[in-house]
Amino acid sequence: MTNNASLTAARERSDRLQNLIDDTAPTDPARAAERAGLRVLTGDRPTGALHIGHYLGTVRNRVTLQDKGIDTFLLIADYQVITDRDSLGDIHGNVLGVLADYLAAGIDPARTTIFAHSAVPAANQLMLPFLSLVTEAELHRNPTVKDELAATDGRAMSGLLLTYPVHQACDILFCHGNVVPVGQDQLPHIEQARVIARRFNERYAGGEQVFTEPNALLTSAPMITGTDGRKMSKSRGNTVPLGATADETTKIFRKAVTDSERHITFEPERRPEVANLLTIAAEFSGRPAAEIASGIGDAGSGELKKVVTAAVNDHLAGHRARRAELIADPGYLLSVLRAGNERANEVADATLTRVREVMGMVY
Repeated sequence: MTNNASLTAARERSDRLQNLIDDTAPTDPARAAERAGLRVLTGDRPTGALHIGHYLGTVRNRVTLQDKGIDTFLLIADYQVITDRDSLGDIHGNVLGVLADYLAAGIDPARTTIFAHSAVPAANQLMLPFLSLVTEAELHRNPTVKDELAATDGRAMSGLLLTYPVHQACDILFCHGNVVPVGQDQLPHIEQARVIARRFNERYAGGEQVFTEPNALLTSAPMITGTDGRKMSKSRGNTVPLGATADETTKIFRKAVTDSERHITFEPERRPEVANLLTIAAEFSGRPAAEIASGIGDAGSGELKKVVTAAVNDHLAGHRARRAELIADPGYLLSVLRAGNERANEVADATLTRVREVMGMVY
């Protein structure tokens, strides 16, 4: 669990990182060198189609980081699909779908390294030395592990779920990622990666800095819920997929939960479902939520749903057209992924070689 002191320190580091990222043309040579050394690691599990929550929460921010010249490694975490479930589902189709959404949103494979978990074996080999650096009690205390376990309805926890935070540390550290965009709830994972980096340097590298402790870049993305008022989740069917058609989007929002009051107001605490739809409309239209609410007034929830539907459909029209073209060309998508895999493997192989060197395991 993240205590107040560590949360304050994480926020301070995040603010400093954000200022450095926003300084696109630093005049101080030392600051310019520090900025040039930034590398982002981020990604998604391909458990299904990406939805508007992903877009607002992470995808558009990745495009911004890329466009500001920050070196970015973007992981499609196919191995992590089996962390908390028995089957892969349509893993191949899901991976290509996620990749298509990345590219349609503006991710440029010439500037961002997009790769798949299972295609980078050297990164996954780091699990063995990293597992030696953490205790079972530390893993059990991780909030995500506890939350995921609670969601399995009493099913026995797999070893992969228990070691999930270590696997994430491998993802971050293999490419020497030092910037990890996350929400506050993910800070324990970043802290675990920082601990592993520190302990590896101390225990196996004699104090040499083989791994840099990564920092969280705390995101300011809006908190939006699903159309049923619960946490947005593909498994609950309460999302709006980025690749949905305009008609499908209309049907989804038509069923969205609101409340019994006709007059529309933006009051997040008192009217969370209405505020959620207004927030979505605001994010996709660029207009303040309160202004949208005032414009709807006594027209009621039916008009609200029409407004949010129009905002989403208008904003995503270009994305959806590009996505359809990409999905129709799986050969191109695979070529993009293979090029990213090749780049990620070069980095991972070099990291694993260095790890073996400092551990005295080069034979």
